[in-house]
Amino acid sequence: MSSGGLELPPGGNGPGDGAADPPDARSGTVSLAQPVEIGTGLAWDADTWAEVHTRAQRAGRAYVWLNLVEQRLRAVVGAVLRPVYEPVHGEEWVVAAAGPAGQEWVQRAVAVREVSRRKGYVLDPADDNLLSFLTLPQLRELMVQHWPCYEPYFEERRGLELALDELEVARSAVSRNRALSPAVLAQAERTSQRLLAMLGSGGGPYGGRLPVDAVEDLVGDRFADVVGVHPDRVRLQRSLPAEDLFGGARRIDAVGIGLNLLVQNYSGRRLARLADTGCRIRLLFLNPASSAVRRRERELGLKRGELSRAVETNILHMRRVRSKVRDANAFRIHVFDETPRFTAYLVDGDGPDGLAVVQPYLRRARGMESPVLVLRGGGRTLVQDRPPGALDDGLFSTYREEFESVWTDARPVS
Repeated sequence: MSSGGLELPPGGNGPGDGAADPPDARSGTVSLAQPVEIGTGLAWDADTWAEVHTRAQRAGRAYVWLNLVEQRLRAVVGAVLRPVYEPVHGEEWVVAAAGPAGQEWVQRAVAVREVSRRKGYVLDPADDNLLSFLTLPQLRELMVQHWPCYEPYFEERRGLELALDELEVARSAVSRNRALSPAVLAQAERTSQRLLAMLGSGGGPYGGRLPVDAVEDLVGDRFADVVGVHPDRVRLQRSLPAEDLFGGARRIDAVGIGLNLLVQNYSGRRLARLADTGCRIRLLFLNPASSAVRRRERELGLKRGELSRAVETNILHMRRVRSKVRDANAFRIHVFDETPRFTAYLVDGDGPDGLAVVQPYLRRARGMESPVLVLRGGGRTLVQDRPPGALDDGLFSTYREEFESVWTDARPVS
């Protein structure tokens, strides 16, 4: 022991002390930590940047959906609870609606609102209210607490709660800038679409033949009116089956060699029923007796007459369907002799909800193997305004004009 009461390490290594030092130990030496190089992780390689971009893209896509759901849920909560609490509690109606059980989180929202006011974070005067500072879980809590008020408007309480709970995984990851897996992102998109339907998105762009994707609605103006690209027709039909494309159509205009997407994938009985219920159908086949068919057979390496027989079979099938239609003018078939450049199916092309499926003809690829473009007609509401005098350069109108041009020069099939 030292004079200060501290225990000193053993002094010597003489004989009989019962301890043996390591062979490299030196008397009076002090071991130091190895030097560490600082800043080695500052530089990112290409793989790291690619991973970061992927994470940002997934988070951005999920954020758009979450934002839509939150805005819609906030509007629903306000529309039902405001008339109940505001006449008595005024601007503090959200605090009153939260009740004793929600005082902790509602007071946090009050504090966040005050800080945002002082620092100038409230950019829109319409957002200067307590309801705008409630998060998705807090809005859900208000709705669940007051379910008797919402029951006349919504059928499935359990389904609504489960859908909002499913979104929490994606919301938590996005709010904390954590990685989103493709599976969680896909689930969040499906759940958001289901929630928007439950909450009654009304006349928004989420119904119809091909629902408008939230991200398409946000950045779609960058890609004209192209809303989908598929490497072949098989993958197209996974996301847009023929039943969804043609079902309930008011007008169908199709041009191509054999129109297999319509003839072989959509029931003739349903096609006749469409025509009898007011749909106007115009089909443009390549003339099976033309020289263009023989050139196409050589390109594809088919035997002479093989393609022409297939086209003729499709035409005969459509003639049988036409014979069952009450109004002959509702179902018209023409043939053309020009070199086929593309196949196009224009559905409801005369309205704002038109949809088109277009395939170019490649030299060595059959129609089933050619890439597919999905176009949305009717123009877009752009996030960024067009310059003055700019025209809508969409592809839908281009292919519609091309169809009309070929139809004018084509010959009717009796």
